[in-house]
Amino acid sequence: MAINRTPVLKRCRSLDMEPAYLGVNKTSYRKSMRSGRKVSEYGLQLREKQKAKFIYGVQEKPFRNLYEKAERMPGLVGTNLMQLLELRLDNIIFRMGFARTRREARQIVTHRFVLVNGKTVNVPSYKVQPGDTIEIREKSKNIQRFKDIVEANNGVSVPAWLEASLDTLSGKIVELPLREQIDVPVNETLIVELYSK
Repeated sequence: MAINRTPVLKRCRSLDMEPAYLGVNKTSYRKSMRSGRKVSEYGLQLREKQKAKFIYGVQEKPFRNLYEKAERMPGLVGTNLMQLLELRLDNIIFRMGFARTRREARQIVTHRFVLVNGKTVNVPSYKVQPGDTIEIREKSKNIQRFKDIVEANNGVSVPAWLEASLDTLSGKIVELPLREQIDVPVNETLIVELYSK
């Protein structure tokens, strides 16, 4: 898998987004000063796609596959795409507060700490469904890493479409997320326009 080693804050600045959407709490962050530069329509569309890929930690080919899957689903393609991105297992672990960042959530999944419906799943892109139960493996709950995560994420709000408990490090997918419940600064309409060309 390709690894982008560009510093997170530098990428946030180039994509004109706050690092808080990644779970990164940086007080030293300064926005880009290039606001006077005119960006073409294609440039805007490309930036939205790059932003979505960066936030969710998805490479080009899997992202394209998700887009094609979203096209085949009933409803709006852009909303379907955002739902598919939100329903990735690594994102669910982040949303439930079992990781401080999506990158950490991805690592937690690949290190086999996560059970979905009682079975170990180590694929970050695994698509969860409403009704699925997600939990951290019982013998891993007392690891210092998870104690630190619980302390850091205590008081973090969980989206309404999820149920989660930091005490038991377990949760459930209640329903599919509505677009207005997905709080990422991405204009999916521009992504659809980009891929529709």
